[in-house]
Amino acid sequence: MTGAKMRTRFQMLAVWAGALALTLVLSGCVTMFLPQKPANTSKPTGESVAAELEPFYNQVLAWSDCGAGMQCATAKAPLDWADPGAAEIEIALVRHPATGDKIGSLLVNPGGPGGSGYDFIKDSADYATDAKLQERFDIVGFDPRGVGRSSAVKCYEPAQMDDYLYGLATATRGTDEWIAELEVSAKDFAKACDTNTGALLGNVDTRSAARDLDVLRAALGDKKLSYLGYSYGTLLGAVYADLFPDKVGRLVLDGAIDPSAGNFEVTKLQAEGFESALRAYLKDCLAKSGCPFDGSVDDGMGTIRALLHSVDVSPIRSDDGRQLGSSALLTAIIYPLYDATTWSYLSDLFVSVMAGKAEYAFQIADDYNGRNADGSYRDNSTAAFMAVNCTDYAYDDDPAKMRAEAAEIEAAAPVIGTYMTFFDIGCANWPYAFTGERGQIHAKGAAPILVIGTTNDPATPYVWAQALADQLESGHLVSYEGDGHTAYNKSNPCVNDTVDDYLINGSVPGSDPKC
Repeated sequence: MTGAKMRTRFQMLAVWAGALALTLVLSGCVTMFLPQKPANTSKPTGESVAAELEPFYNQVLAWSDCGAGMQCATAKAPLDWADPGAAEIEIALVRHPATGDKIGSLLVNPGGPGGSGYDFIKDSADYATDAKLQERFDIVGFDPRGVGRSSAVKCYEPAQMDDYLYGLATATRGTDEWIAELEVSAKDFAKACDTNTGALLGNVDTRSAARDLDVLRAALGDKKLSYLGYSYGTLLGAVYADLFPDKVGRLVLDGAIDPSAGNFEVTKLQAEGFESALRAYLKDCLAKSGCPFDGSVDDGMGTIRALLHSVDVSPIRSDDGRQLGSSALLTAIIYPLYDATTWSYLSDLFVSVMAGKAEYAFQIADDYNGRNADGSYRDNSTAAFMAVNCTDYAYDDDPAKMRAEAAEIEAAAPVIGTYMTFFDIGCANWPYAFTGERGQIHAKGAAPILVIGTTNDPATPYVWAQALADQLESGHLVSYEGDGHTAYNKSNPCVNDTVDDYLINGSVPGSDPKC
């Protein structure tokens, strides 16, 4: 669970159900008022860079129509930033052209790591940004290195991925035998990723992706970067600001990650965050008719804990032959917790599983994992998630250390924490280990940066937003008192107006508006 997954697909289900095509039927006499048709090629900034970087910074992007008023292009970046001339990778982009008086490009990242910014914008720019931003900016989505349509991490075929994600261990959780089983699974997965991805696998770290971001900025023709990053996208944006403080234009980091937090701290705080969100769900559920729980919130938490334990001991077989264990059930529980508007799905989930049915739980877990109903996978988000996290954090799979950390996590989150432990196993034997040093990011000399935190965000706890805003020399905290993961472009006018005014006009709140 280390690292926050993307701004959830679950939140976008309603959007995907009916994709909107923007159609304007205007008479010829008013065409002079329409925004100017965007150019088919970009005009790079032409800034002075080292000779070996000129092919990247001075590249001309060729945009082509890709439906629904969108335009797509492919950029190139060095495979290895330590040796830019050795080999290249591709970065896939899509843009929603500005509908009015354009002031620049706004690059958007939905999180993950492993989330497709390309799909995020192409499927619904309206979900990512509001009409005010779309009027003044070309809204640009991109797949970071390792992800989706860009040069991507490749690991398993669908059947193998099913076994990796949903397969059940034969030994009892926490025992030496159980750890040994997970070690074998992790090593096999890492080996497949290394074999099928090649040299790219060692170059999908966030610092490399942030350097790509600066290439995109220049190729798009923007002297300063305007950027909206959600969840993991806040780490990408903060690293960019630290590397290129003089190129920071207007950065919004929503659902912030604390860059100084290590793997264990991240996992523990996320376990606490999802535990808190689960309690909030139960409090809301128990106040309504038809809730699958009764009694107190503590009673409900006890029931959920017993349910997770029961499928650990006796998995529920689905119609497609898969068996629902605690790992898949936890994924199905966590997914709707990202957004309070999807809590009704959680109630349906519990009703189904309590009745001994696994299909609905798998449907939710599959959507989270990018798995289609026919068993294929629509993206490589899980592989990319692992690849980036395994190179961005340090891991230690010493059994004694993992057990001590597991006890601490379980004490902090008694229901969910048990099933968010021993994550180090997945990355400790990765072929490209973390070699850096995690620490605070200050981005000295950068222009003002907005950092948004939701007080009961389960995936990126509010304390991380506070920490990042404090670390950044020019950080400005915007707090949203509420539930769910990320805050912009949802239902809070205070957050939306603050972000829009900042990105469009450069206005920085004098103090935290506490929305």
